[in-house]
Amino acid sequence: MINSRRRFLRLAAGVAALPAISSSAWPQAYPSRPVKIIVGLAAGGATDIVARLIGQWLSDRLGQQFVVENRPGANGNIATEAAVNASADGYTLLAVSPGAAINGALYDKLNFEFLRDIAPVAGILRVANVMAVSLSLPVKTVPEFIAYAKANPNKINMGSAGIGSSNHLSGELFKLMSGAPMQHVPYRGAAPALTDLIGGQVQVVFSAVPSTVEYIKAGKVRALAVTSTSRLEALPDVPTVAEFVPGYEASNWWGIAAPKATPADIVNKLNQEINAAFADPKMKVRLSELGGDVLAGSPASFEKLIADETDKWGKVIRTANIKAN
Repeated sequence: MINSRRRFLRLAAGVAALPAISSSAWPQAYPSRPVKIIVGLAAGGATDIVARLIGQWLSDRLGQQFVVENRPGANGNIATEAAVNASADGYTLLAVSPGAAINGALYDKLNFEFLRDIAPVAGILRVANVMAVSLSLPVKTVPEFIAYAKANPNKINMGSAGIGSSNHLSGELFKLMSGAPMQHVPYRGAAPALTDLIGGQVQVVFSAVPSTVEYIKAGKVRALAVTSTSRLEALPDVPTVAEFVPGYEASNWWGIAAPKATPADIVNKLNQEINAAFADPKMKVRLSELGGDVLAGSPASFEKLIADETDKWGKVIRTANIKAN
């Protein structure tokens, strides 16, 4: 009994002599199992492509699979609610798209408030839209488009990927700032809207560069302008909308978020690993192929972007009286 007590005391003394392990040391073991990234839009779209690209990067860097799970519906609300209700342990993440900043004003009742219930982790990419018109429309510049629309108020149909989508609100902002009347025609995705633009059933679409650029280069649609504040390397001869409508800017953007109570050490670790992707030559090429600018920065800077976009698009939705149906 005495020997046993002596052994216990020696072990206790040895444990006491070990350096204290701070809470910040524990996330070094993260992740110890696969991580799920929920995407609120269909597979194959830009949000899905960006999520899979960054998911593969994190898998390679952190030694566990980051698996994309698509839960489309309600402009991303179904996916967001799933993330809000998930365990805040770093093993459920959310692919964030412009819907995060749009839905609060677009929908009358939601079971969450995005910035209250979600922790922004990192911004990834910002991509401009292109103001593209049907070849049958007799305009070649933004001023000509505005003049034609005002002279023919019932002849301009604007296609979009759906009510509340980034391309819908890009067009609504243009309409508010330029005074050009347009009738909104929502589709279930950008692809069918572009198909009808080529066919002349709609006359204008504000669609993301990656989904539009090949049609422009093939001469199937005419690019009048890009919605970014500066011209794009992918379309260097295409002016910005802001060159004709001062102050105009609209874009798609993507990032990663987590449930609100996710430990700060895990959020910061993911942020650092995602930002590391922007310095990797191969990843830089892959991201540049999507035609956008990286959003390297802290969780706080990504949160500010979402807050600023929420304020901006909320004003557009209320002014234009847009409803989610």
